[in-house]
Amino acid sequence: MRAATSTLINEAFGLEGRRSLLRDVAIVFIATGLLALSAKVQVPFYPVPMTLQTLVVLVIGAAFGWRMGVATVLAYLAEGAAGLPVFAGAGAGPAYMMGPTGGYLAGFVLAAGVTGFLAERGYTKGVLSTLAVMTLGHALIFVPGYLWLATLFGAEKAYVLGVAPFYAATVLKTALGTALLPAAWRALERARRA
Repeated sequence: MRAATSTLINEAFGLEGRRSLLRDVAIVFIATGLLALSAKVQVPFYPVPMTLQTLVVLVIGAAFGWRMGVATVLAYLAEGAAGLPVFAGAGAGPAYMMGPTGGYLAGFVLAAGVTGFLAERGYTKGVLSTLAVMTLGHALIFVPGYLWLATLFGAEKAYVLGVAPFYAATVLKTALGTALLPAAWRALERARRA
């Protein structure tokens, strides 16, 4: 296994090794805003709307590392549980979180953690390794999402409603993440040389 390396956000701002609670809270707050915005950019679909959230969750994990990535997603979920309108659609609160999207929301935490862990080890600097990380991250969102939907609606209906319709969008979001992260690392390296 590779040793931990720096995260994209720490490298971008030259903050590696210099922890600041205020800085971290500000970054988490801004990122939860991005997550909320990504939830509102959606294609209406039943029972789970198609949004950009999965892409943003994975990019946050990869850019922030596992600790801040998980903290960001947990903060986002706490905002939604408190009733703030951060989720897709108009719903919020604990009842919304136990509805059809509940498994996907739980998967966000898992995916941000694993994606961040792998990114800290340099797996989001190359295209093929980033493709593997993004694919795994999406799987870690879909598995709990499917399992929760299967609990609510049965296995076949859960697949038909909560997995199959999202193939094309997931491939597109995986491709976007795969292009975005290595490009960000290359841009950072070019900026350092300039």
